[in-house]
Amino acid sequence: MNKNRLLTIAAVTGLLASSFLSTPALAHARLKSAEPAAGSTVESTPGQLTLHFTEALEPTFSTVSVTDSQGETVKTQKAVIGDADKSALIIPLEDTLPSGKYTVDWHAVAVDGHKTQGDYTFTVK
Repeated sequence: MNKNRLLTIAAVTGLLASSFLSTPALAHARLKSAEPAAGSTVESTPGQLTLHFTEALEPTFSTVSVTDSQGETVKTQKAVIGDADKSALIIPLEDTLPSGKYTVDWHAVAVDGHKTQGDYTFTVK
């Protein structure tokens, strides 16, 4: 095998290996689960919402808003990151929610700076 071909194979192998090794650093914080769960119906108002993500979050730039079926914003306290679980975003609710459907709109920034967003609904019976 000639020297140039061997160098080309080594370079391609190195690039492929480095792309596999860097994949975790490129991961985005995706919503893994939530309480109340997406699409669920709960019997009474939860004291807080807890959103669990696949990556640790940057609290300063991660936000959540909750709206009722008329589009009115539900009063919440500031979202905080869990003490033990840095991938959990906790949003205390200030008031009791009347029966109805609610939309949770979230914007998450992982500690690596990648931004994701999404929404889901839950219903209070």
